[in-house]
Amino acid sequence: MKVQGIDIDKALTQVRQQLEQEKDLSPGLRASIEMLLTLFVVLINRLGINSRNSSKPPSSDPNRPKQKRSRSKRPSGGQPGHVGKTLEPVEDPDDISVIKIDRRRLPRGEYVEAGFESRQVFDIDIRRWVTEYRAQVLENAAGERFVAEFPQGVERKVQYGDGIKAHAVYLSQYQLLPYKRIQEYFADQLGIALSDGSLVNFNRQAHVQLETFEGISKTALAKAMSAHADETGVNIDGKRHWLHCATNRQWTHYQVHAKRGKEAMDEIGILPRFRGVLCHDHWKPYYRYQDCTHALCNAHHLRELERAAEQDDQQWAVAMGSLLKEINRAVEGAGGVLPPVRAGGYRRRYRNLLKQADKECPAPEQPPDKKTRGRLKRSKARNLLERLTAYEDDVLRFMIHANVPFTNNQAENDVRMTKVQQKISGCFRSEEGARMFCRIRGYLSTCRKHGMSASEALRLAFEGKLPDFALERDGAE
Repeated sequence: MKVQGIDIDKALTQVRQQLEQEKDLSPGLRASIEMLLTLFVVLINRLGINSRNSSKPPSSDPNRPKQKRSRSKRPSGGQPGHVGKTLEPVEDPDDISVIKIDRRRLPRGEYVEAGFESRQVFDIDIRRWVTEYRAQVLENAAGERFVAEFPQGVERKVQYGDGIKAHAVYLSQYQLLPYKRIQEYFADQLGIALSDGSLVNFNRQAHVQLETFEGISKTALAKAMSAHADETGVNIDGKRHWLHCATNRQWTHYQVHAKRGKEAMDEIGILPRFRGVLCHDHWKPYYRYQDCTHALCNAHHLRELERAAEQDDQQWAVAMGSLLKEINRAVEGAGGVLPPVRAGGYRRRYRNLLKQADKECPAPEQPPDKKTRGRLKRSKARNLLERLTAYEDDVLRFMIHANVPFTNNQAENDVRMTKVQQKISGCFRSEEGARMFCRIRGYLSTCRKHGMSASEALRLAFEGKLPDFALERDGAE
């Protein structure tokens, strides 16, 4: 590794050689210098860590250069085969304005109607809509009063309708707007004053209404052929908690818990029932579930291989990264699964490369004059090599299983908006608020995967209805 033209590895080797040659150093001074060298190595390694060779987000890269896009030879605009979104006229406009000709400006003569030329203007009408229900009251001769029944849900003298509730929850939980900005929006655009308490109650009502849906979602994920899992830290009232995500192409489930490991996942109740292929980033607690098949995220492997090549000068890591990318391209070209013969060829190349890597990056040897208890400390490159060797089947499962992708990006993409929420708000103020966010956000994410807009999904939730796809799943159980 080089920093400003200085070969750090070479300099460290020279310092250690000189330290070995100095026989007059006291044990205390020698130990202090060794500690400083170790600290120096740790800090130097951190300088080379970025989003390309680790799990750090791109936003943490210092002075990250903007990549210049090469000029494409294709013309600007939509390409052949692209499904455009051109504004098209509708057959049933909401309002028709007929424009009459001023006959005084026409030449003298006889005229007959020859039809119309039409043009449509699309616009929006943002306004408050108040419906007053008047229940008829009848009295009989004895003075008894009989009042017609109000529609279900109309219980107070004055109350908010489902449309306002759905729109407020949409802005809060989907667009991630703070309460203050939602209040300003309703006041400025609609002339409606909403309190913090009202917004909290809207979210709380949506959370309660979606309890049945969450149960359906968890069962669907538990019985799925494949799923992705990930977890990320969240701040709840200044305390560290963990948001667990289980997801696939059709369903999304979030849940917060004070713990990160198996205890939390057992309480959530999805992975203990899961029997399909679970894709994850090799976090060890996932491997405690033995009734499912595991697949590892190769995006993590590519980043770790790049770090090994850049910081440890491991040539095998460069070759392995290229091989994994080549296999992925081959799988995509074959439609998602490689034929057995071709898959076997790639597997042999994979194993041969690891054998060569074992020579370039050998395991540490036990010093003959020292008795070290336990496993000898490995370098990061060696740990990666041993993991790729021990978990070969899980690394390469994507090339023989149609439902297994190359990466765990599905889970990471679904978790990403949680990190955005934390950047905007800083934290959740309470565990209840975090639970409401998880259930509502999971519902909206799932509905989007089934082609339903967030606004329509929330309208159904406040009406106490389930989406059609959830009704089908519920009826099939």
